[in-house]
Amino acid sequence: IYADPAKRLELYFRPKDPYCHPVCANRFPTSTMLLRVTRRSKKKQQLDPEEQIQPEVQFEMEILGIVTTVYKFQGMSDFQYLAMHSGPDGKQTSMYDKVLMLKPEKEEFFNKDLPLYIPPPIFSRLDTPVDYFYRPDIQHREGYNNPQVSGENLIGLSRARRPHNAIFVNFDDEEIPTKPLDAAVQNWKKVCTNPVDKKVEEELRKLFEVRPVWSRNAVKANISVHPDKLKVLLPYLAYYMLTGPWRSLWVRFGYDPRKHPEAKIYQVLDFRIRCGMKYGYAATDMPVKAKRSTYNYSLPITVKKQGSHTVSVHDLKQGLGSAGTSGAKKPPSSRYKLKESVYIFREGALPPYRQMFYQLCDLNVESLQKIIHRNDGTESECTERDGWCLAKTSDDLRDSMSLMIKQIIRSTRPALFSNTTSSEDGKEQLAYESGEDEDDEEEEEEDFKPSDGSENEMETEILDYV
Repeated sequence: IYADPAKRLELYFRPKDPYCHPVCANRFPTSTMLLRVTRRSKKKQQLDPEEQIQPEVQFEMEILGIVTTVYKFQGMSDFQYLAMHSGPDGKQTSMYDKVLMLKPEKEEFFNKDLPLYIPPPIFSRLDTPVDYFYRPDIQHREGYNNPQVSGENLIGLSRARRPHNAIFVNFDDEEIPTKPLDAAVQNWKKVCTNPVDKKVEEELRKLFEVRPVWSRNAVKANISVHPDKLKVLLPYLAYYMLTGPWRSLWVRFGYDPRKHPEAKIYQVLDFRIRCGMKYGYAATDMPVKAKRSTYNYSLPITVKKQGSHTVSVHDLKQGLGSAGTSGAKKPPSSRYKLKESVYIFREGALPPYRQMFYQLCDLNVESLQKIIHRNDGTESECTERDGWCLAKTSDDLRDSMSLMIKQIIRSTRPALFSNTTSSEDGKEQLAYESGEDEDDEEEEEEDFKPSDGSENEMETEILDYV
């Protein structure tokens, strides 16, 4: 616990009970001394038996060291949930010997007919008392009636999400939007109040003229714009594809990639770095570390990090564009720009994250481009899985990219492959694997932390606009 400043010290009143709920101590810095106090008493000789003589007492103090950290138990004890069962007559029966397996048991142990016992994972969210300030009743004007509430939204979010008015399009939708929603126009006009914002708008328009389909990471690597302003600007110039070969991408209004075979170079490839002993290296040997891991899971009792500052419309107007504040280290022209590696794949370089969403035109390797353009001029049908490409094109791309990455790791860490076969054998080993089967891969964190969630999660981006 001491090694991790974000964790709290736990005290279990019943250490041998796995269902015991602990009380937690918070960590505080201090500057106190640890003393060793020795009390020595020396009895004096007693000449008169009736005379009471007090012993001579001496105290010796020694400073052993300085204490820099203390843990204080300031919270209240939570509820305790015992493994008990209440019978029809109200008699409590212990179930510890029935639900805890302390030694290898035979089949009869697992086939016993027992009452259902599911302990709650957590009781209280807080262990310290807080004042709750109730809001006063709202005084409505005479004749006001509360709106009808359906059963679908009785339990909702703690606050309504700020709508950014993006238009979502599925692959099966017949029509595509040709202009933004009026609310999206108003939102951008409201925050676009300085020349820097006008310049960013023109730069993004030019990007969509050159290339009608962009990922958000690719935009952020070409334009320096605050991510919260980009959330308002993108729905003003493009719509968002939810499904199909262009899923999680922003498409220029009026452009339908399903009708243009040349749009296949803008299709998305969900690529995940393969790791495992069958590839010659374990997950711990991967130079690209995972953002999250089940081995580093922290319970709710850990200290929460401070949340990011909520950006308001007023903040956006006060220069959260590419100019920003003057105290930042990076120059204004590139303060919010991401590196090219967040959306471009190059031979000889590892991806920055374990999961990447590449557009096919951003795979800057000649052999990969040959796979993409195998059917140039003969495209006949745009399918939801492969788009305008040949079937299994994504699988072939993943196999080739995985082999490249394995060769990079081989060159940087040759000890990992001392007992493995040649690269040709490795290619055969990778040939039957598909990147879509490896759902347990996780993405890495970016240099710039966005205001809400991770850049590599499609769900996060969708939630930004609903």
